[in-house]
Amino acid sequence: MIKFNENNETITEKNSAILVGLQIRKDISRFMDELEALAEADGVEVVGRVIQSVEKPNKATLIGSGKVYELAEMCESMDVDMVIFDEELSGIQLRNLEEATGVRVIDRTILILDIFADRATSREGKLQVELAQLQYRKTRLTGFGKSLSRLGGGIGTRGPGEKKLETDRRHIERRISDIKGELDKAGRDRAVQRAGREKSGVPVVALVGYTNSGKSAIMNRLLSMTEKEEKSVQSQDMLFATLDTQHRKISSGPGMEFILIDTVGFVSKLPHSLIDAFKSTLEEVRDADLLVHIVDGSYSERDFQIEITDEVIEQIGAGSIERIMVYNKMDIADEKPVDVSGSEVAYVSAKTEENMELLLSMIERKIFGSRVETAFLIPYDKGSITSYLCENAEIISTDYTDAGTVLKGKFTYEDYERYKTFEIYESMRSEKNDGAV
Repeated sequence: MIKFNENNETITEKNSAILVGLQIRKDISRFMDELEALAEADGVEVVGRVIQSVEKPNKATLIGSGKVYELAEMCESMDVDMVIFDEELSGIQLRNLEEATGVRVIDRTILILDIFADRATSREGKLQVELAQLQYRKTRLTGFGKSLSRLGGGIGTRGPGEKKLETDRRHIERRISDIKGELDKAGRDRAVQRAGREKSGVPVVALVGYTNSGKSAIMNRLLSMTEKEEKSVQSQDMLFATLDTQHRKISSGPGMEFILIDTVGFVSKLPHSLIDAFKSTLEEVRDADLLVHIVDGSYSERDFQIEITDEVIEQIGAGSIERIMVYNKMDIADEKPVDVSGSEVAYVSAKTEENMELLLSMIERKIFGSRVETAFLIPYDKGSITSYLCENAEIISTDYTDAGTVLKGKFTYEDYERYKTFEIYESMRSEKNDGAV
């Protein structure tokens, strides 16, 4: 909304909104707090809340007729621009509610899609958001009103999927088919890249967690610690600052190299259409060797955020992957959180670097810990093997003899199995099942 001040200068005002939640048997205050945070992340000023406790939703308006009347009066008296529902609304419900309130009505899904549309930067990210938008709209063409009018502006009308809201279902289905084709190709390219990483034997560590828990800040601090600060990623104190998967190679010493990935943050009630659209991206998490679950240790409702993250991890098929729990932002935490996950735990601050060395060593121990310590005698005519091991193993010493090069070091089991014919003594070597280093 554009207005002018007394000096005839333009002033940009935030959209104002009332939040509406439906409480069925359990308290929804945390979900409403989260919805308010999402609204604020999309430039909306929240001026009120309405919560109705019911046994079951109203098919026509979700909330009861009395509550609809109350909501309409609030909209008029508070002069709001929109109403945001915490629950997903059907096209008919959207139309009925807009007719009753006289303002734009959107739901949590539209709000999240709008934020994603604003934050997506890569070609694949924009396609993923557009696909989710179209899939959402396809089932709601009947009954759509102001909430999704492509002729208007504001929340819910942003992004590549917002060009023609008056388009018919067949056009939407054609566009969905085209986008899926492009994303399938991107997914195949991603699969080839993953296969290449797996073939190289480089482990993959995925940073996961609730949005704005500090995943990107953790990645940047690890990059800085390993002298790769120039590879830093965008990090902002905002919800969904990162949508596109970021890959960075971390190397803290000879043979201690792994791929660190940072993916989209999680939030409760993440739309199914969005999860489906981001499936190829989230597969990066499912195929990781280790998950590092980042938690905002300063947030009082962190248990709620942990629960949400765990649910999404299970949903994408990554629940069985070993993980480290990391409580970030300990520099501003009032107290040390009590962890009950059963995983290894680190209490850190990406901002001050507190315990970040400990976190890095924990990651290394998890993915490199079970190494074989031994010595190989590599003939001089096998120089390529010597070069490979020097680059990919943790070499303790190198000696040159008449028979060849003696490499004493710590080797992955894969490399040990591959080159064990060159092993010259076993007294150096730890047993495979006991050899954490």
